[in-house]
Amino acid sequence: MKVFGIVGRKNSGKTHLVTRLVRLASQRGLRVSTIKHAHHTFEIDRPGKDSHLHREAGAHEVLVASAERWALMHEHRGVPEPSLVELLSKLAPCDLALVEGYKREVNLRLEVYRASCGQAPLAFEDQGILAVATDDVAIFTARGNLSCLPLDDDAAVLDYVLARA
Repeated sequence: MKVFGIVGRKNSGKTHLVTRLVRLASQRGLRVSTIKHAHHTFEIDRPGKDSHLHREAGAHEVLVASAERWALMHEHRGVPEPSLVELLSKLAPCDLALVEGYKREVNLRLEVYRASCGQAPLAFEDQGILAVATDDVAIFTARGNLSCLPLDDDAAVLDYVLARA
C-alpha cells in the first residue's frame, strides 16, 4: 500500500483536494482509502439511532451493516489514541492511502496552501513537506527544494503523489 499525507492549515482546502484526488484515482482504476484525523470529538452516528444507543450504552465496538456498506465504530474508553501505523493496519488492501491531517506521522506529505488563508505555510517550518499544492507559487521561491504544484491541477498533484508514494 502506498501512503501519502495531505497536510495544511485549517480551511486551506485539504478535504476538497483529497476528495478530488480520490475521485481521479478511482477513475484511473486505483483502489484508494483515506484516513482523516480529527482534533476533537466527532460523531458519525446520529442520536436516537440504534448504533448511537449501543455506543452510548457502553459498547466497545459497534458494527453497522447493510446491503450498501458497513461501518465499525470503536470507542477508546480511556485508552490512548491509536498510532497512524495501527490505523493503517485496519484498512483493507488498497493501492493508495491518502492520510489527511497527520502533520508529522507521514514521511511523504504535501501541503495544501491558499494565500487567502492569511497564515504562513507549514512548509516554512517543516522541512519534511516535499511539495505544496498552491494558488500562490511565488511565496515558495525561498525554499528551492520544494516542489510547487497548481492547486487546481488534480492530475498533476495525483501524478506527483503516485510517483513518490
